[in-house]
Amino acid sequence: MVLLIDHRALNRDCLVRSLKASNADIDIRGVGSLDEWLAASDQETPTVIVLTLHDRSVRDEHCCALIRDIRARMPGCPLVVVADTDDLAQMLKALECGAQGFIPSSVGIEVASEAIRLARAGGVFLPASGVLAMRDVIESMMRDNSGPNGMFTPREAEVVEELRRGKANKIIAYELDLCQSTVKVHI
Repeated sequence: MVLLIDHRALNRDCLVRSLKASNADIDIRGVGSLDEWLAASDQETPTVIVLTLHDRSVRDEHCCALIRDIRARMPGCPLVVVADTDDLAQMLKALECGAQGFIPSSVGIEVASEAIRLARAGGVFLPASGVLAMRDVIESMMRDNSGPNGMFTPREAEVVEELRRGKANKIIAYELDLCQSTVKVHI
């Protein structure tokens, strides 16, 4: 069962109906808040929680606190964030706060449905749009700032190159013999 948390009733109802229409096998229920769900006497443990933030920034401390609170109160349940942005920094912040996926509202319902399914199976979803946009920025910076007088130290440049190749932080840390936290600092 998928639990959709959205404080906007009309948006919540539309998203629940759209997800059901795109995937008849999905059992999805919508609520205004996690407290509303937990107060219900017939609650069932969800297999994934979808939290909609709309136009609120994930970098806002209130949003991060909300994500962390849901993760603390439902620790075994994957959490996917839906927001009105495809900014990679916000996507990564959502993951840092405990989300296991990020769906920008610019994607279609089929993609959203599959992203939820992936999170339920234990995967992590980030849309390619944000990652590819960052790749272009990194490549531009590498061209403009290459060489010893560039803006990156040699080690930072190695991390950037691995990111450009699409590698995850954990893989970069392993291959460059760094801690994951060091990779994040370099990023």
